[in-house]
Amino acid sequence: MANVFSGLSEKLNHVFTKLTKRGTLTELEIKQAMREIRIALLEADVNLLVAKDFVNKVSEKALGQAVLKSLSPTQQVIKIVSDELTELMGSVNSKLLVSSEPPTVIMMCGLQGAGKTTLSGKLALHLKKSGKKPLLVACDIYRPAAINQLKVVGSQAGVEVYEEGTKNPVSIAKNAVKHAKQFGFDTVIIDTAGRLHIDEDLMQELIDISSEVKPTEILLTIDSMTGQDAVNVAKTFNEKLEITGCVLTKLDGDTRGGACLSVKAVTGKPIKFSSVGEKLGDLEPFYPDRMAKRILGMGDVMSLIEKAQEAITEEDVKNLEKKMKENSFTLEDYLSQFDMIKKMGGVNDIMNMLPGMGIGKLKNVKPGEIDESKIERTKAIIYSMTKKERRDPSILNYSRKMRIASGSGTTVQEINQLLKQYDQTKTLMKQLKSGKKRFPFM
Repeated sequence: MANVFSGLSEKLNHVFTKLTKRGTLTELEIKQAMREIRIALLEADVNLLVAKDFVNKVSEKALGQAVLKSLSPTQQVIKIVSDELTELMGSVNSKLLVSSEPPTVIMMCGLQGAGKTTLSGKLALHLKKSGKKPLLVACDIYRPAAINQLKVVGSQAGVEVYEEGTKNPVSIAKNAVKHAKQFGFDTVIIDTAGRLHIDEDLMQELIDISSEVKPTEILLTIDSMTGQDAVNVAKTFNEKLEITGCVLTKLDGDTRGGACLSVKAVTGKPIKFSSVGEKLGDLEPFYPDRMAKRILGMGDVMSLIEKAQEAITEEDVKNLEKKMKENSFTLEDYLSQFDMIKKMGGVNDIMNMLPGMGIGKLKNVKPGEIDESKIERTKAIIYSMTKKERRDPSILNYSRKMRIASGSGTTVQEINQLLKQYDQTKTLMKQLKSGKKRFPFM
């Protein structure tokens, strides 16, 4: 999620940096900071009323005597902003509701182009990983290739898709629930039709489907890149359909983040998931406290741990610990670390989750600008080596390096840089090889 909130994060960090330099704070300085925060929120496309209410709440707490007389007033202000951001986005993670009598019916709705069909597949895969048996239902009978698209994402997720072609969507949804009960599916995900804009026909069809199948959840798919329009769409859908929650798509895109900060305050309904990439596995439960920390550049250690646990198996950990103890870490092992990083979302995502290393913290490096193509060049160098060279780099003389450089399209200088980094990694391994410490995040 390297790009989302980048502008807002930089502006907020700029405000806090100025406050930090002053040490003690006066009422005037806090008010000036609040004005800058308000402008930053509005530029991030946060709803005007939401931004105004947010700043008023922060100001009221920040101007209290406990803050003004504190030994570290800036830290107090930052904590208040963090707490209020968390509150603004819903305070706690809101889990999916589960029906007392299977199947749980989840109705997906939203405008055309918001990513609803792909999101349905992502949600199905997420539930499948959680031990559920989901069924995808094709009720978008109007958009060309919508049914085939759902079949494709269903196949990729390994989830069955129920469809009846272009029959009446209400009867399709009703029959799908019967099918689920008959064949033991515990969750039904209905991909409904969208429109390019909200109209009466669209809303009436959704209301009819809802009345027929009585969904446990009605989730609205919101395109984060549409800014204030997304908030207006959420408000209208909620008034007409009484949604139970929202799912944000395209949070990995070049968006200002205003929808994320506004939708809960405007609709009163929680954000339940966020889509952070194009892959089917790029769906995350939405945690307001973690998102607030990311916005303020405080990192997101919990999400990093979860990503690491998905990417790194217990066997990987044991093998690495063994190599650390025996000091047998080779360039082949070094290569495998890059694959783990890729599974965790890449270097940029990891850096933005580390406390103190988030947006605006890396000197001369903007979010998303760490050149990950260098990793591919490094991998090319290692792949151009023989097995003997990977396992014993000390044999790499100049002629061998020339051969490797030619084979990988790199230079001898880049090979030397790689070997230096590899030696530094081995040194770190020696420092951690006591056997009492486990691999980070596990």
